[in-house]
Amino acid sequence: MPKLIRHAAPDESAGPDEAGPAGAGPARSARARRAPLGLLATGVLLAGAVLPIAFQGTAQAAATPNGGDVIANLFEWNWNSVAAECTTVLGPKGYGAVQVAPPADSIKLNGAHPWWEVYQPVSYGLNSRMGTEAQFKAMVTTCHNAGVKVYADAVINHTAGVNQSSTSSYGGASFSPTGYTYNNIPYSRSDFHGSPPCPNADLSINDWNNVTQVQECQLLSLSDLNTESDYVRGKISGYLNSMVDSGVDGFRVDAAKHIAQADMANILSRVHDTTWGGRPYIYQEIFPGSGGQLAPSAFEGNGSVLEFTYAYKLKDQFNGNIANLKTFGQSWGLEPSDKSAVMVTNHDLERDQTTLTYNSGAKYNLAHIFELAWNYGTPQVYSGFRFANKDDSPPADANGYVTDVNCSNSTWTCTDRNQGIANMVGWHNAARGQSVANWWDNGGNAIAFSRGSRAWVAINNSAAAVTQTFTTGLAAGAYCDVIHGDVTAAGACTGTTVTVDASGKATATVAAGDAVALYAQAPPCTTDCPTAPPTTTPPTTTPPTTQPPTSPPPSSGTVSETFNEYRTTVTGQNVFVVGSIPALGSWAPGSAVPLSSAGYPTWSTTVGLPANTAFEYKYIVKDAAGNVTWESGANHSADSGSGGTLNDTWNGASTTGTSTSVNVDFTENKTTVYGQNVFVVGSATALGSWDPTAAVALSSAGYPNWSAGVTLPANSAFEYKYIVKDAAGNVTWESGANRSGTTGASGSVSLNDTWK
Repeated sequence: MPKLIRHAAPDESAGPDEAGPAGAGPARSARARRAPLGLLATGVLLAGAVLPIAFQGTAQAAATPNGGDVIANLFEWNWNSVAAECTTVLGPKGYGAVQVAPPADSIKLNGAHPWWEVYQPVSYGLNSRMGTEAQFKAMVTTCHNAGVKVYADAVINHTAGVNQSSTSSYGGASFSPTGYTYNNIPYSRSDFHGSPPCPNADLSINDWNNVTQVQECQLLSLSDLNTESDYVRGKISGYLNSMVDSGVDGFRVDAAKHIAQADMANILSRVHDTTWGGRPYIYQEIFPGSGGQLAPSAFEGNGSVLEFTYAYKLKDQFNGNIANLKTFGQSWGLEPSDKSAVMVTNHDLERDQTTLTYNSGAKYNLAHIFELAWNYGTPQVYSGFRFANKDDSPPADANGYVTDVNCSNSTWTCTDRNQGIANMVGWHNAARGQSVANWWDNGGNAIAFSRGSRAWVAINNSAAAVTQTFTTGLAAGAYCDVIHGDVTAAGACTGTTVTVDASGKATATVAAGDAVALYAQAPPCTTDCPTAPPTTTPPTTTPPTTQPPTSPPPSSGTVSETFNEYRTTVTGQNVFVVGSIPALGSWAPGSAVPLSSAGYPTWSTTVGLPANTAFEYKYIVKDAAGNVTWESGANHSADSGSGGTLNDTWNGASTTGTSTSVNVDFTENKTTVYGQNVFVVGSATALGSWDPTAAVALSSAGYPNWSAGVTLPANSAFEYKYIVKDAAGNVTWESGANRSGTTGASGSVSLNDTWK
């Protein structure tokens, strides 16, 4: 975004102009989808990981998305440094995406090289002050190999300022700002707004609440592109496509408030699907302060918006009383969660000191911990260079090219690496799909809450330690406090642990200006740890009650058998199925088939079995140390027939009055054209496990309402989205964040939705 816009636009209280897991492009665009993997904070694939946002299409053979949605905003890091960070930090810690600087060639001034040079493009070539086109593409590939998506800052509202005399660029482009000529694109004077349509002869914006002036005049003398022109739209979309075709997964759209919504929709409609499938994630810089057509909500049709109000309100509460955050959400004047790209700060807000920054000390870290723990929007973590003055250059060589980032000195603030914040990314991923529960506060500056039964956090923003017995919602066990320790590959905790008792309570001391965070996917401490009593007595039966047959019975073909097992566990435990036939491990625990905890406490998997075959099976639990616990009693027995579903409970015990499955009725309001049909797809096996080819078809009998009933495991959480398939097999996903739902112990659930 351009320089000093805050001072030029007094009605926009935050400052400059503004710009994933996450919004949409035009009406058909949707957040870039992520494959259902479980790469969490430890950097290892753990069973029971939360299923992420859906991934549409065929993944690259070399890599797949890691499933996270947290964005690391690496402000003006060069391409080599971004690539290294993806490999060593962002991928292992579970960040879903990295936001990178504008990649286009930009103006190069004589003498000083302020940060905003890159926000004055002069060509759509990809040689810039951050590195060469080859380095850019290598960075994208490296980040993809680490499971991390790449979102590029896209400057498409304008080119360089007409008040600039330099004709030099970092990529060697030929241009003249005063003459409105950009030969490498090419653009000429007719490709920019003049007067008219701008009502002011000097092309300046005098009324920041006037739609025509804001969207047709020049923002701080920056040459405003005529985005109504089909030619200009084609050049902009061509630039975006050059990045998408290089692997870029989405865009932060700079100065989006200054582009008419219809123009933006047209441009985005021309942008290709991403290489990892689906539409690019779009999040737009829209500073609040105006109403009507200039309000942030007016831009939601083209994607998410950067949530500046979120950052301002966080600062207010962390400088006041964080107990107020109990109701933090849309009622505070925020955009809807699925349209909000939330943040603690960014480069504009940090240099203007309008939000919390690294200068705020512990409050800055605690605000990030809250952001990652709270169930709202797509969160960002900002890491950039330290501003001494508002027009500073990032660390660069004599020619202005940005040098490699060094997080060990005082020039850069690498917030994404902060142990507690980085580990909260794994916490955030584990908590996906779970609502806030078990809220506690002391009426002042100490709060605690859980996200369902998967994660819990306590935050102390006061000047004195707080000791309290908290209701965590977690199962009994000894948990690693990820704010102060890492979980090793062997499952040990390098820091302190907290014991949760059989009733889900834990007594903990939270130091002043500090936090404690626990989550179910972090394996518990295995050495020198406190212990908690087991909630039930382990069964005495360990081997199966019968021996496996000497040879498998004859069969004809392979069928799909789904196993659903209702089993509560403690941290580090995972559930497997093992049985009498080779596809179920031939009774060998080492070959048992793992079940997914996506619908916890119901664990599920689908296995290919020989058709029309009788078999026996049991469920086992393995802990982090490799210990195996068999369920007791007689073996389960079944016949695979032509495939089906087996719903079981551990030891055959009652699930306290619950049934093993619940009927969920999905109804979606969607107008379509001839040849289109609507489907629902989601995280549960019965919803296709995010595979569009396995999506559930909805009936058009009540058109424009499309409906279908699906049987899902009882007492389980799930995420879902609606898709449209046309006669050619093309798939269009609805935009925004995944929808979420839960099943109860019995009965049915009705979900009534409208296409977004």
